[in-house]
Formats: sequence, structure tokens, C-alpha cells
Amino acid sequence: MSLKIVYKICCGIDVHKTFVVACIASTNSNGVTTYKSHRFSTYTQGLKHLLQWLLDSNCRDVCMESTGKYWIPLYNVLEKDCSIVLAHPKYVKAIRGKKTDKKDAKWIADLFKHDLVVGSFMPPADIRQLRDLMRYRHKLTCFMSSEKNRLQNCLTVSNIQLGNVVSDTFGKSSMNILDKILENPLDISFDIKPLIHGSMRKKLPELKLAVDGYISPEQAGKLKIIKRHYEDLESRKAELEKLILALASPYQQELDLILTAPSFKNPFSAITIISEIGVNMEAFPSAKHLCSWAGLTPTNNESAGKKKSVRVSKAGCYIKPLLVQCATSVVKSEKHPEIRNRYLHIKKRRGHKKTIIAIARMLLTALYNMLKNNKPYNAELYKKSDCLPVEREITVEQAILIAQRQGYKIKSAV
Repeated sequence: MSLKIVYKICCGIDVHKTFVVACIASTNSNGVTTYKSHRFSTYTQGLKHLLQWLLDSNCRDVCMESTGKYWIPLYNVLEKDCSIVLAHPKYVKAIRGKKTDKKDAKWIADLFKHDLVVGSFMPPADIRQLRDLMRYRHKLTCFMSSEKNRLQNCLTVSNIQLGNVVSDTFGKSSMNILDKILENPLDISFDIKPLIHGSMRKKLPELKLAVDGYISPEQAGKLKIIKRHYEDLESRKAELEKLILALASPYQQELDLILTAPSFKNPFSAITIISEIGVNMEAFPSAKHLCSWAGLTPTNNESAGKKKSVRVSKAGCYIKPLLVQCATSVVKSEKHPEIRNRYLHIKKRRGHKKTIIAIARMLLTALYNMLKNNKPYNAELYKKSDCLPVEREITVEQAILIAQRQGYKIKSAV
């Protein structure tokens, strides 16, 4: 049985840094396909020539691979006039040993005309802009954490043990002490009491011992650079957050819904969810599809009746850590027993790490239904699903299996 041709006229594009190779596949009424290829520059003028070439050929269905960031300029030019399917390179990779740029474009066109290409999720332009800013904010946060660690390392090698006394080395009192030390690194006989505040006064004897160290001129210079860099990063992050809040303001209703979910208290956590999955849940056929896209479901790898590794995929590298962090937080709280009880129930047989992934998937499923139905989080729905029916019948084999899953060893009654 031959494959059905879905797209009579379509184009496959092989994307590179300085050029793209496009191949238009045209299928006539007799099922015969003809191909024509052309190479275009990735300058804006070259991409406009590509668009005109597609329109002249009456081709509005385009498939291309998502190579790094090189696909974005092409997508920006073709988005308004063409229907674009963006594919992960592993789904359109040509056969090894038969790869050239023209053959790659032709291979993509052949797969696409039979509708064999799995398209990547592509949110609207404003959501993409929000996603880009949120990911940059994540990078700035990581940079700030790195600078914090560097400063703490400098203090440690200089025999200054502030981290052993205070909970936050970057707190107000700690920074006052550090500024005083950096004024004259060779003089550590200053009075600490005027520099500390509140409950820190109870730790005055320990603080005096903690600051009794030796800072070399090189370490003092390094500390000053780290401190200025950290403060600059903090200022740049604040500016970026203002821009993010202004861009996210049209989605305030959806953000309010997400903030009703367990462990979502920070507005930027809610904005991260919106920036990654959008607000239109029609893009995902079901909550299971969304969880799979986010890398929270086991993979299928079975051959000859044997199941191989079913670890979660590497997908969702930005949304998955957030959901795992929220799941880890909520299972420690007694405020949401419907989640904590499920965590404790699964942990007995699956362990902590796999259970946290299951709880993260549970949270994402809840977010999907909240956004789709435009309703806040409702804990009663989970409580009802956990309630067992009053009357149930199971076989002896099923009862034995349930007992074994709970860790019981079955032995004969005789």
C-alpha cells in the first residue's frame, strides 16, 4: 500500500548559518512528483527572494528543521504568508552516507508531502518574545548564583567564616561587615555591633570570631570586582523584570489562574509557565501530550517483547526544573493533602525521585485543565478521584498482586 500524499505542493528547507536550500515538491493528478531546488542567502534580502519564489510556485506549505537559532530569521520572514511546520532535526534526518544539502531538502519535502513530520509546538509571536525574555532572566539568575558562590569561596580562603554564622551571606548585616572589611583589609579590629541589625545582635561573639581572618590584597580586589558585578547583575535583572511584567500584562487573567495552583506564589513562576506553553491549550490534544512535550513522561522503547530504558526525555529543559521545584516544595507542606498523600502512596514503591516527577506531571496536568477550562485550582477533584468505591470485587490473583506491590511476601497458609 502506497503512502497517501497529503500536500500536493510543498517545500522542504535545509537550514544553515549562511544559506538555506529549498526544494519544492509538486505532485500532479497522476501522482507523479517533480522537484525543483534553489539555494538562498540568509540575509533578509535573500530570504525575501525565497518567499517570492515560493509564492510564484503557489507553495504555501513549508517544512524546515530547527537548527540552532538559524531558523528564526527564516521563520520571521515566512510566517505571515506560509504555513510552516518546524521539525526537530532527529525527525527529518536523512540516511547516513546519502547526505548533501540538496538531498536533505528533498528528503524533508518527501517526508512532509506524506505528512510524516512531527511538528514542534510554536506559540504566537508575543509568547515567543516573552519566552525569550524569561529564559534570559533565568540565565541572569544563574549568573548571580555563580557570583554568590565565588564571593563565598573568596571569604573561605581568606579565613572569614561568615557563612557559618549567618544564613544569608548577602544579607544586610553581612554586606555591611564585608564593606567595612574591604575598606581596609589589613585592619579587622573594627567594632561590629553598629553594623548588624535585629536578631543578628545575639550572634555578636560568633561574628567576631568569624571575621578574624586574613585577606590578601589580591583577594580583596577580587571581592570588590565580584561584588560590583553581582550588584550590576541585580540591577540589570530588575530592569528586565519590568520589561517582562509589561509584556505579560495582557495575560493577567491566566496568570491569576496559575497562581491558585499549589506552590505557585511568585508571579514570575506563573509567567514562566505562560511563556513556555502559551495560553491556548488547543495546541495540545490532551494533558498527556503536554506532559510528554515537557519531558515528564517515560519514553516508549520496546523491541521483541522486551522493554528497554524508559527514562524521561531531556525535553522541557526550562519548564521541567520549575515544575520539579514546585513539586518538591508542595509535598513537604500539609496545606495540600491531596498531593502529599499521593506522593507518600507512590513513594513506597517507586522512590522519591520518580515520585517527584509524577507529582510534577500532576501539577502540569492541573495547569492544563485550569487554562483550558478557565477555572482555578480545585483540590476537591483530586480528593474525589482518590476516594475508593464502596463496593468492589477483585479476583484472588489481583489481591495477591496488590499485596506484592505494597511490599508483602505471599506465603502459603498451611
